[in-house]
Amino acid sequence: MNEVSKISPTLLLEGLRAIVGEKACIEVASDMQPFTTDYRKLYHGKALAVVLPASTEQVSAVLALCFAHNVPVVPQGGNTSLMGGAVPDAAGDAVVLNLRRMNQVQEIDVINDTMTLQAGVTLQAARAAAEEAGRLFPLRIGSEGSCQIGGNLSTNAGGTAVLRYGNMRDLTLGIEAVLPDGRIYSSLRGLRKDNTGYDLKQLFIGSEGTLGIITAAVLKLMPLPSASAVAWIAVKDPHAAVELLTEAKRAAGQAVTAFELISGPALALVLESMPQWSAPLPSAHDWMVLIELTSGGDAEGLDATLMSILEQGMERGLVTDAAIAASLADARAFWQLREEISDAQTREGGSIKCDISIPLSKIADFIAEASKQVLALAPDARMVIYGHMGDGNVHFNPLRPKGAPAAAFLAENYARVSHTVDGLATRQNGSISAEHGIGVAKRDDLLLCKSPVELELMWQIKRALDPTNLLNPAKVLPLPTPAP
Repeated sequence: MNEVSKISPTLLLEGLRAIVGEKACIEVASDMQPFTTDYRKLYHGKALAVVLPASTEQVSAVLALCFAHNVPVVPQGGNTSLMGGAVPDAAGDAVVLNLRRMNQVQEIDVINDTMTLQAGVTLQAARAAAEEAGRLFPLRIGSEGSCQIGGNLSTNAGGTAVLRYGNMRDLTLGIEAVLPDGRIYSSLRGLRKDNTGYDLKQLFIGSEGTLGIITAAVLKLMPLPSASAVAWIAVKDPHAAVELLTEAKRAAGQAVTAFELISGPALALVLESMPQWSAPLPSAHDWMVLIELTSGGDAEGLDATLMSILEQGMERGLVTDAAIAASLADARAFWQLREEISDAQTREGGSIKCDISIPLSKIADFIAEASKQVLALAPDARMVIYGHMGDGNVHFNPLRPKGAPAAAFLAENYARVSHTVDGLATRQNGSISAEHGIGVAKRDDLLLCKSPVELELMWQIKRALDPTNLLNPAKVLPLPTPAP
């Protein structure tokens, strides 16, 4: 337990300025607003200051100062969280620590196939740096231009290529993190084999900044694919989609890189939001799939494999129509439609975010039952259902009816719809958060899906590393705080 000494806000701010510099310590409320409001504009907080450190040493000094004086710290990357996990609460007593100045790719080792970089590097910049070196960093999510590697690690981000490459836990060989008291932990060794006790990096990956602030990482790189084949496919229903995925894996094996399920309302929302874009198929469909195959072989062979998958799907009545990307531009247009679904919901307002994962064998039945139960609660909701069916992850996002006020729809339906969907997922041996994290939005729902033993173990780890609960407090773990 740290010895707490009182400090005035004036002296604290002076100390922070001395560490990060005058221009990197933001103290005016209006200037702090982009850092104290979440991506969807649903969570609004206040802060004593926003600090922008430029090095791990500065992060360490900021945390040591705040720890000594019992000041909460909220870590923040690109502030793209959908669960309210990256902004402070309304108390106004916390310091927001944003890592955007720590944006250097430090090393790319093409022999070891690793990339060492700071946590403030955007995902887009990381992918571009890897590609420039003739390698692939395979994490792909729609917010890659603004989300940062530190945030990707803190939420164990997944995205559209998990089916082939895995999520951030699978793509990370080592991290550097600053503990709540300012001590620095590092495993930046780039080793694929290191059997020397506990794998401590895994404590910090997925912890949403509640145990330490990740400041750097060593990530795995892959061979850069030389060929890809992409198709937008209309399927009979989610059961048909699962069968088509099974056929794709049989025919193409690990070449199946992405398999995305898209509901008719999800595509319709995007096309309404972006009227200059065109639907891939001439008529509307209730259910569609976006599939991508990639390999280091020849393009003709991959195209033939994709065509064989589609022919088998049509013969078995799984596929009702399909459009094959004839060019890189076509493939990008297909992916643009898929990746715009999240932002289209944000602009529309009134979306109930359920990010579930279910064993693939149960996912089609889950979608049918969850849709039935949600429509019984909110009969006119638009069923925006989409996501990474290939790895069992579906974003089940009922959306307010057209013309219905967003605030009123959420006030009436958010809790009961979310609990209904999450409860069904839990009973199917699924998870209430596949890749979006817990933050504030799902924090208390952990009481419904985690056993008392699991919750107590999580609190024991939290108390061991952050005994005074100063790092991203009131996030992830349900309240009230258990006594030590």
